[in-house]
Amino acid sequence: MEPNYTKAERYLEVQKRVKELREFYEHLTVFILVNPILIVVNLMTSPGYLWFVWSLLGWGFAIVMHALKAFRISPAFSKEWEERKIREILEKENSKQTWQ
Repeated sequence: MEPNYTKAERYLEVQKRVKELREFYEHLTVFILVNPILIVVNLMTSPGYLWFVWSLLGWGFAIVMHALKAFRISPAFSKEWEERKIREILEKENSKQTWQ
């Protein structure tokens, strides 16, 4: 069952979604600009130990998680999942009350 939104509520929801996407793209841009600098600094100061790999892995994981949230790819914890769970719990509660 789809919630009934007014135009203003729908606009605010879309505005929030666009803000999430903008924040992701800003995060990705910083990642792309900063990591080459870290690689150069690493190779110039301590070429024997490539510590920039840890930065790439950690920050890269954070970028992937941010992308999943921004593009709402995670089906396990989406709004739809929350709404299904709420309905499921309410139905269980209602069925318990009818048997008591």
